[in-house]
Formats: sequence, C-alpha cells, structure tokens
Amino acid sequence: MTINSFARPGKILGILVFIALLAAGLTNTSSARQEVPTPGLDAPLASKPGTQTAVFAGGCFWGIEAVFEHVKGVKDASSGYAGGAAASADYETVSRGQSGHAESVKVVFDPSVISYGQLLKIFFSVAHDPTQLNRQGPDRGSQYRSAIFTTSPEQQRIAAAYIAQMSAAKTFGNSPIVTQVGPLKTFFPAERHHQDFARLNPDHPYITYWDAPKVAALKREFPAWYRSN
Repeated sequence: MTINSFARPGKILGILVFIALLAAGLTNTSSARQEVPTPGLDAPLASKPGTQTAVFAGGCFWGIEAVFEHVKGVKDASSGYAGGAAASADYETVSRGQSGHAESVKVVFDPSVISYGQLLKIFFSVAHDPTQLNRQGPDRGSQYRSAIFTTSPEQQRIAAAYIAQMSAAKTFGNSPIVTQVGPLKTFFPAERHHQDFARLNPDHPYITYWDAPKVAALKREFPAWYRSN
C-alpha cells in the first residue's frame, strides 16, 4: 500500500484529530467498562478439526484483521467489505459511504480449538469499542460501524444473546452497545494492498497509534489465546 492510497480525507482528518488530542492529552477513546464477561451461550468445541467462518466489522479493517491474525485457532483473517446492498465493493466507493458496506474482516477458524463465543469476547474486549455509533477511533461514517455478520443461525443466536447479556450487566456502563447483528449476504475481499497491512507496515503512523495497541491488549488480556505470528 502507498501513502497516497492511505491518505483519503477521512484518514487525514483522523490523523489531524489525533495530533490535536495528543497535544491536549485526550487520546483515550475507550469506553469505561467492566471486564467483558464470557458468553453465557456458546457453541461447544467441535470434536474434530475443521473450519468455520465469522465476519466482524468495527472500524478500519486493518486493526480488526491484525487482532485476529494473532489469535490461536484462527486459520486466516482477511479484510473486505460486507453488509451493504451494492452488488460490488471497492475501497474508494466504500470509503465514500455510498455502498452501504462496512469495512469487515472474514475470520476462518477451527471450532475444535476456539469457539465462536470466544471470538466474540475478543472482538468486544480489545478489537473495537462497540458503543461508538458509525465511527471508530479517528474514522467516521457508516462504513466504520460495529457489526457482526453471522454465517449460521447458531452464530446469530450466540451473538444476540451475548449482546443482551452484556447490556443487562452494563458491561460498558451507561453507554449502549450499538453493534448490529445480521446474516452475512456477501463478503467482498478488499484489494491486495489492504491484506495483512498491519503486519507488513508496522511503522505506519495509523498502525502505530490505533492498531498496534489492540494487538498489545490482546496479548495482555488474553495470553492463553495470543500467538506471536
């Protein structure tokens, strides 16, 4: 990926806002929350190795992808677009908020190693802030919304029950969880230069300020599930 492809207006504005907040000492954007609980409803671990797919959206896909690439039991994490009515998707169209799609990450995991509920716990704990409506960190627009695109009725039940559980427990204080839950229709892979962006560009300013801390939080809060590469 080039600097030019990074520097769309929303990203430029985000960096400028970050610099201003940094100067003011106000860069902590996370919601006050309790420890995120383990899902009360979850699928049991499968008896044999296999693959299942989960799709998550929560801001810029670089950071979501980076987190799940470091989770044991995840076989692949790839950036893309999902959730809109448009029959196709590309970075420029989605970035303008005209497609209805959200920047999303497809996570292929082994259900004999890690459960769908555990992936959800990681998603809500360290990957993003589920109380931010149509924004995440420095990025603004419905293309950065918090969403879970389910690939089975079981995933739909588990995700809906988990959000209800955290809402009842006021896990995020008085801030409501705004995460949307709905069945996945189509996942459009993002352009090649967006794949593995955090891993390939660890010194990029956006990765340094916004996404590397998410991976560090994964290592700190979920040491049993963290893998270095």
